[in-house]
Amino acid sequence: MGTILIDKLLSAQVKQGASDLHITVGQPPVLRLHGRMQKLKTKVLEPSDTMGLMKSITPDRCQQEFQESGSTDFGFAFGEQARFRVSVFRQRGHVAMVLRQIPVELMTMDQLAVPPIFKDMIMRPRGLILVTGPTGSGKSTTLAAMIDYLNDTVDHHIITIEDPIEFYHNHKKSTINQREVGVDVTSFAEAIRRALRQDPDVILVGELRDLETIEAAITAAETGHVVFGTLHTSSAAGTINRVIDVFPNNQQDQIRTQLASSIIGILAQQLCPRVGGGRIAAFETLVVTPGIANLIRENKIFRITSSIQTGSKHGMKLLDDHLFEHWKNELVTKEDVIAKANMPDELAKRIASAERGAFDEDMNPDGE
Repeated sequence: MGTILIDKLLSAQVKQGASDLHITVGQPPVLRLHGRMQKLKTKVLEPSDTMGLMKSITPDRCQQEFQESGSTDFGFAFGEQARFRVSVFRQRGHVAMVLRQIPVELMTMDQLAVPPIFKDMIMRPRGLILVTGPTGSGKSTTLAAMIDYLNDTVDHHIITIEDPIEFYHNHKKSTINQREVGVDVTSFAEAIRRALRQDPDVILVGELRDLETIEAAITAAETGHVVFGTLHTSSAAGTINRVIDVFPNNQQDQIRTQLASSIIGILAQQLCPRVGGGRIAAFETLVVTPGIANLIRENKIFRITSSIQTGSKHGMKLLDDHLFEHWKNELVTKEDVIAKANMPDELAKRIASAERGAFDEDMNPDGE
């Protein structure tokens, strides 16, 4: 049978432009292409295959962590062609891996169609900007584009704290120091606290995963730094609730006040399969105006969604409205936009009435 070599699999992944390579016992390697899973036409993997593939790329310190805890993550470069974020884990007692391809070429904010208001927001002298969405929705790509925009535009000191480092940034106008959790520093929270003594203008925190990290990030944003962070939430209002809910009840009022004064914007994103191939992002954009800051302070988060709806003059937009536009412009199918919506039933109704309206357009001179 011969052993399956990781290089062959990675070459196939790069060549086909697949986002992920899945390796697990009992089936051949599987590529995720434009969101769909496709099995490679090679042999079914046995325990010795997945173990061999894992050992061929996993650094010693990560193999040790895998032995101790049953999983480990790391980043690695495949020659000049691509970089990968690798997650190794144990399932049914066997080794399994997922390798996510990280493009070597950074995409720009314009190429990603990030709402232009964010170009203004990231140039502000201080504040917290959150990019949110489920795993695989392109948060890292968006953040890398924002950092790259700053790097092209201003002479800042930018510190990124990542687990693992994904996109490599060269120093252009800015100086960029990238610290990897587990290699360069022990934890996100520790790295943020240290960063404050390293004269940064901008701090990127890969993941706001616990109270300590969120607290450190808010403090950094209050003290005159732009702080970028990510969370796995699907709406702007949900993001604010998630941040506040991490704290014990007796601290929540204080955090609301701090958050109201430090947060400047939230970008919640989803990736949809584009009609005709590839993928396209849909965004929910929250710009924290004084009115919205008051809603956060007064614990009226439930009113934020309607404020976004009426805030288009500030550059705001709801995710479901953006999804509706993608459907109307025939970029994404009805099924796919409804699947990604925050309120799928509402969006389905709206699309149905738009489809009915298309028949009545002669009657309606404005044409909705």
